[in-house]
Amino acid sequence: MDPFDSSESCLVESKNAAENTESRLPWARFSSWLECVCVVTFDLELGQAIEFVYPHDVKLTEKEKTSICYLSFPDSYSVQLQTASRELAHFYGYVYFRQVKDAAVKRGYFQKSLVLVSRLPYVHLFQSLLQIIAPEYFEKLEPCLEAVCNEIDQWQSPVPGLTLNLPVMAVVMQVRIPSKNDKPEGSPVKQEQNENLLPAPMMLPTIHELDLFKCFQSFLIHLQMLWELMLLGEPVVVMAPSPTVSSETVLALVSSIAPLRCCCDYRPYFTIHDTEFKEYTTRTQAPPNVILGVTNPFFIKIFQSWPHIIRLGELKMSGDLPKQVKVKKLAKLKTLDTKPGIYTAHKTFLQKDKSLIKRLLKGIQRKRPSEVQSAILRRHLLELTQSFIIPLVRALPSLTRTLPVKSLDTLTHSKVFLYFFTIFYIVE
Repeated sequence: MDPFDSSESCLVESKNAAENTESRLPWARFSSWLECVCVVTFDLELGQAIEFVYPHDVKLTEKEKTSICYLSFPDSYSVQLQTASRELAHFYGYVYFRQVKDAAVKRGYFQKSLVLVSRLPYVHLFQSLLQIIAPEYFEKLEPCLEAVCNEIDQWQSPVPGLTLNLPVMAVVMQVRIPSKNDKPEGSPVKQEQNENLLPAPMMLPTIHELDLFKCFQSFLIHLQMLWELMLLGEPVVVMAPSPTVSSETVLALVSSIAPLRCCCDYRPYFTIHDTEFKEYTTRTQAPPNVILGVTNPFFIKIFQSWPHIIRLGELKMSGDLPKQVKVKKLAKLKTLDTKPGIYTAHKTFLQKDKSLIKRLLKGIQRKRPSEVQSAILRRHLLELTQSFIIPLVRALPSLTRTLPVKSLDTLTHSKVFLYFFTIFYIVE
């Protein structure tokens, strides 16, 4: 299911089909939102281990269990909430990790993670959901989680274009499911009269967008360079101080070329236990076209041969402004004590947009809300992407003559262009 695939003509059809399916299958509504909920604990003898999975009839393979276990615990215990993705199975894992001192435990710490596994990239929604249910779960344990899952099983399926009220643990979240009909940076498509809902106590302005400004604030002056690297599908490693920063930065980079989709593989949180570890770290061949987010200092040495490395540290301020990282030569990439910076030999085609940087920095000084800063960034990135797409669209009449499509008359220009761009992107 494409979470953004919707049109006005098929909205009612999709809604009816979803309702028919829900009436036949157990846990059908729950499954339209989540694959399962897992609790992962740390055992002194076994290491990370899945304590239980809900619903109980969900069957995970040993490989899937291992992946969830290792992605659910940070390499450094400095994170409370993270987002990761298991790209092989196209799952996203949203993790709430808790570590507190406990004298009753041999190692002196209680360590456990609550994990939501889903096929949907609704980062903001599931992070908000975790913030509601995780604290209660750690107090009341499994009965609380069972009650939450039963509540989610009453939610209406996420049909693109609909606004829904989602009740959970005495809180009602009001969300709008994004649709392909939504205009970039514009107002959502107006809903039918029968879709009108009363305002909910907790209204989420977006369910899938990140706080771009928070993710990019330490390298605003290099925004054009990062956009170019994403557009070209270059191999990039993000080395961050925590899984939270790693995950959000990778997802922000991937979203920077919207509405184009990133055709590279990307792992918001990659560990040494990943099944592709050997493939991605070999020095006998060129790095694959993948974007990796890592936290283990061990990777600094392993990835020294990669062409583009973004080394992040804790955010530092220069007065009341975030200190900007510098572009550095790859030869200066050292083990362990490497300073924050963008290590690359890439020569940008675009010049820095000084007016954008000035506007954003002035916004910080005026304490402009982060969501407004993010909207400014998103608009700028959208204009960059459109400036790349428009010349190709204008050239479509000549390009389509070379495409292996039997009946071009039946295809819209957008579909033809998307086909061409996918081929172009893979070749590059």
